[in-house]
Amino acid sequence: MRRWPDEAERVQPFLDLLDDAEDPFRRERLAGHYTGGCWLVDRAGERVLLTHHRKLERWLQLGGHADGDRDLAAVTLREAEEESGLTDLTVEAHPFDLDRHWIPERREVPGHWHYDVRYVVRANGSEEYVVSEESLDLAWRRIDELLADPGSDESMRRMARKWLARERGV
Repeated sequence: MRRWPDEAERVQPFLDLLDDAEDPFRRERLAGHYTGGCWLVDRAGERVLLTHHRKLERWLQLGGHADGDRDLAAVTLREAEEESGLTDLTVEAHPFDLDRHWIPERREVPGHWHYDVRYVVRANGSEEYVVSEESLDLAWRRIDELLADPGSDESMRRMARKWLARERGV
């Protein structure tokens, strides 16, 4: 939080959720649960891999449910590999971004909150991805262009701002 003091209010709901008696790392907790989100950047740190999300029909970061795993960095890395087909990836140890967002009702699953803990994952080898069944498509997007695109999801623009500030040493 020292790096992004204006985001301090975003942290408390995530901390409160940790104290919940019902396991917040399981998707069955429909009042809300943790997910691992992935800011997957290329070797040069200039592009991010986004998914055209099949269920939400928007361009978003990769990621998914913890399914009981409390190591959200490991969850994020696993989801990045599964959803991209990339294998030579590394994940940073500390969260990069937090985002609490509403998931609308779909079939038998009622609407609920995702508490998305997002980590930076870097592609170290081949950047040739494979589209999984969870995505309509994948695409590498230039981070500076993502930031400038008013049609991009606000949380994607926020992470782009943070990434560019971090890379420029601001």
